[in-house]
Parts: sequence; C-alpha cells; structure tokens
Amino acid sequence: MTFDLDDTIAAIATASGGGLRGIVRLSGPKSVEIVAKSFDGEIAPSSLSCRRGTMRLPRNLGSVPVTLYVWPTTSSYTRQPSAELHLPGSPPILEAVLDSVCQSGARLARPGEFTLRAFLAGRVDLTQAEAVLGVIDAESHQQLQSALTQLAGGIARPLRAMREQLLDLLAQLEAGLDFVDEDIEFVTHAELDKQLLAAAASIESLVNQMQSRTEAGQLPRIALAGLPNVGKSSLLNALAGESAAIVSDIAGTTRDFVTRRVKFGQRDCLIIDTAGRSTTATTNALESAAQAHAGQQAESADLTLFCLDASQPLREWEDEQLRARNRAKTLTIWTKSDLPPANNDHVAGPALHTSSHTGMGLNELRLAIQRALESVDPECGVVANTADRCRESLRLAAEALKRARASAPSSEELIAAEIRVALDELGRVVGAVYTEDILDRVFSRFCIGK
Repeated sequence: MTFDLDDTIAAIATASGGGLRGIVRLSGPKSVEIVAKSFDGEIAPSSLSCRRGTMRLPRNLGSVPVTLYVWPTTSSYTRQPSAELHLPGSPPILEAVLDSVCQSGARLARPGEFTLRAFLAGRVDLTQAEAVLGVIDAESHQQLQSALTQLAGGIARPLRAMREQLLDLLAQLEAGLDFVDEDIEFVTHAELDKQLLAAAASIESLVNQMQSRTEAGQLPRIALAGLPNVGKSSLLNALAGESAAIVSDIAGTTRDFVTRRVKFGQRDCLIIDTAGRSTTATTNALESAAQAHAGQQAESADLTLFCLDASQPLREWEDEQLRARNRAKTLTIWTKSDLPPANNDHVAGPALHTSSHTGMGLNELRLAIQRALESVDPECGVVANTADRCRESLRLAAEALKRARASAPSSEELIAAEIRVALDELGRVVGAVYTEDILDRVFSRFCIGK
C-alpha cells in the first residue's frame, strides 16, 4: 500500500444501485480546481461553502443539476481540500460525473483510501477506522450500535489515556536518569510500582474483555440482575446444569461476574451472573468495581433476567427498577417460589415463578428466553476483527510492564526500556505506530468511496 497524498482521488461515495441522491467525493490538493473545470456555478475557493449549479458531463451528454460542498482547507474528514457533488442517484449519471472529474485530473480512489487519509492525518485512529467498516457493513440496529460505540472511541479511549500516563511516567524516569548525579527523585519506587501495576491491570482487563467477546463470538448475552441473595447464582447453576457460580446465604458472595454458555432451543447464549446490586454507598474499591461491572453487564446485555425473591416483600429499589426497566429487554423472574410466599400481589406486570431447588418454572423460563431472543441479531464483526488485530500487541505490552515491575528498583534504565516496548505495542493498537502490512490488513476490506 502506497501513501501518496499529493494526488487527488475521487469515487462514488454512496451505495451501489439507484437512489434518490448520490454523492461523488474528491479529496486532495486539487479537488476544488478539478471540480471547477466542469461546474457551471460560483465557487468560493477559499472558504467552506455550499453552492448549487450544474455539472457538465463528458461525451456531449449534457449537464446535470448538482449541489457542491467544498472544504478548501484542513477542515474536511481527510484534513485535505475536499469536495462533494450531490446529485440524482442514477448510476449512469454518477458514473458520468466521476468520469468527468477523472478526465479533469483526479484518479479513482482505492478501497478505503478516504478513511486511510483520515487516519494518516490523525482524524481517526486505527480502531475507529475499523469501526467505519463496521458501520458500512452493519445489517441491523445492534450491529450499527456496536460499530458506532467503537467509532466513538470505546476501545481506543482508555488505551490512549494509558499511553499518556506511561509517557508521563517515562518522562519522569528519564529525567531522573539525566540527573542521576543529583539528589533529585522525580518519582518514588512506590509510586512507580503503583503506576506500572495499574497499567498492567488495565491492559489485562481489556485483553480479558476482548477474549470473552471473541469466545462468545456472536452469542446473545443474558444478564442476571437483582439485589444480593435473591437467587441469581442458583438460577445460573440451574439453567447451566452445573455449579458455575458459588451459592451462599451470605449476601454479596458474587463479587465478579460469572459467565456460562447455555443453549436455548437451537441457539447458544452467554449467561452472565453479576454481583448483587447495592442500594447503599459502597465501602471499598473491590465492592465499587463489582457494582460497576454489574451495571455495565446489565446495560450491554441483549436480555436481562431481573430476579426477585418471592419469599421476601418487594424492596423499594426493586419496585423502582420494575417501573424503569425496558420491558422489551427484561424478563421479571420470581425466584425461590418453592418457599412460603410473601405478599407481593400488588406487583404489576408479567413475571415467571421459578425454583432452582425443585426445577419449578425452569422449562417455562427457557421457552420465554428463546422467544425473547428471536429478534436479537448477531453482533457486528468489527469488535472481533479489532480484537484479533489488537490481542497480541496488548499481551506483549502487559508482559513488558510485568518485566518492568520485576526490574524495580534495581535498574531504572531497564524499566524505561520496558515501558518503551509497552508504548510501542499500545501504539500499534491505536495506530500511533504502524507498518504497511497492518494498514493493508485493515483497509483491504473497505469498499471504494469510503
């Protein structure tokens, strides 16, 4: 792949086939000059503008009305002078306009070349470029949402923040090495170890998250949610047919989320047992992290099983959740229905009564889950594609930080060298460090015009 940014490229930017409107896009130093050769209308070449006029077509085909958008400086998507011609979406007309601008000096863009130029200009990072492809390929609302989340920086944002922290740490270390003969300590060994440990833990968490999503593939995700000790873990074990989660009468036994692959009908799913939601302020970092994970898992799940203890009166928080929850994404489950019931007759809305101890209602629950997931589409492959590319770099970065911790406090030179290795690997993920083969791997899957 060549990075020739001095020529002007052009392509049809809308989907193939006819449509009400179509777009021919140009990017490069001579974009405005090339369009002006065939555009019958006024152009403001020095400022962002929108002009209506006509475009002369080649081979004496006449002209076509167009709306011309001009970005004459670096304010465009590619940070190059750019232009877009919006016109009737007839394929022969679009091809004729493209032919016209190519005869005037533009060349046909290669697949993904507009986004490649945006990446090379720093407009998007590599994970966001991959997300552009996910947006293009999305075939459902869920696939589109997954790609848009990544496009908004869902993966790259924490990595960029981590790189900034490591760069600051490296700067302090190297400052100490420059003034090694002076009695100046830019960063203490305790603080150094703390920051290295935090960075390694963050990377490991992201690796585990990507691994989990890759293993799950395109499996629908079902989250068990509710207060502590309402029977979520017992329900997971009953549905999975094994002791996947620890069951205890002590509230708060589940600190992290537990996942199991379970088949409902002909469809494999991933069930996630989350920590019981606390209705009071958390008292330590572990509990806070567990609560945050529980909220994230429930939010991202395709379906939530909201668990209520049938043997206990409904709590205020549960009542609020029942009123606020999205019914389309939530099944209300009364657990422990084999025990003497509390008076919850006032609770409105459909619900399933189950008992993990006797098996009561479990078949009905399986059927309800199966029906609820009929409308769930497979997740967009862009997350898995990014994970495949990133996983090895993240693993090497984590190993470098572990070696850096093992070197402290004996040699700050070795620590600095390992931090540089970690920075290079993280840079490969977001595209701060890249090679032509990496870019070929990403952009070869694009279509022309994007």
